[in-house]
Amino acid sequence: MKINISVLLNPSYSLVFVIIIAFLPNYCSCIKHETQNNSRVENRFSQAVATWYGDPNGAGSVGGACGYRFSVEKPPFSAMISAGNANLFQSGLGCGTCYEVKCTENSACSGIPVTVTITDECPCDSGNVHFDLSGVAFGAMAKPGKADVLRQAGTFNVEYRRVPCNYPNTTLAFDVDPGSNPNYFACVIKYLNGDGDLSSVELQTVNLNRDVWLPMQHSWGAIWKIDLASGVKAPFSIRLTTLQTKEVIVAENVIPADWEAGKSYES
Repeated sequence: MKINISVLLNPSYSLVFVIIIAFLPNYCSCIKHETQNNSRVENRFSQAVATWYGDPNGAGSVGGACGYRFSVEKPPFSAMISAGNANLFQSGLGCGTCYEVKCTENSACSGIPVTVTITDECPCDSGNVHFDLSGVAFGAMAKPGKADVLRQAGTFNVEYRRVPCNYPNTTLAFDVDPGSNPNYFACVIKYLNGDGDLSSVELQTVNLNRDVWLPMQHSWGAIWKIDLASGVKAPFSIRLTTLQTKEVIVAENVIPADWEAGKSYES
């Protein structure tokens, strides 16, 4: 946070600033970008196949193979999600990636791209890139008033390209797995702007040398885990390295000392 010193020297503001500082909590969770890289945007659209699943006005299945659970229905996902076949899901490492998808070959298609996030796995043909969109996302590709007509078409070719994820006014979240305990810690990582996907996740604790980062293992979907050795206790900082551009993001002290299994913590 940048502070204008001239403002602090003004007597009418200095007392207010002192009061604010006095009431700031000791515990702080913040994001630090150790490197700044812009996610690569695919300017050229490629060919894929699209279908849809679940309720016509729903978010596919609740949660799906990435482990986001009911979050897929709520902002910022807002049901604009898709399951992906092996080319997109990548054994779970593709969870959280974002794509623009558009259709033109059906008369109900608007031709305007919509952005979706990969939140589930589709056991579809691995020979082609296949998006199995939620009913909401599939209908969003249609002209106004033509969503139901487009959904009735079932399967057709679409165009897609990878884009950076953009979740405005949303914080990076860590949902602690209900099975976590003092000897085992696992969490779902969601709402990562930019790349959306991760190549590695590491955990740091104040109980060890602050230069020591403990590697977490990819469990499944968007879930990462670690067995906690004796004496390794929270608060935890978590360091993320993205898969596409290798950007390093540190969520400092995001998991507090009194963390609970099943709760979500934001940074």
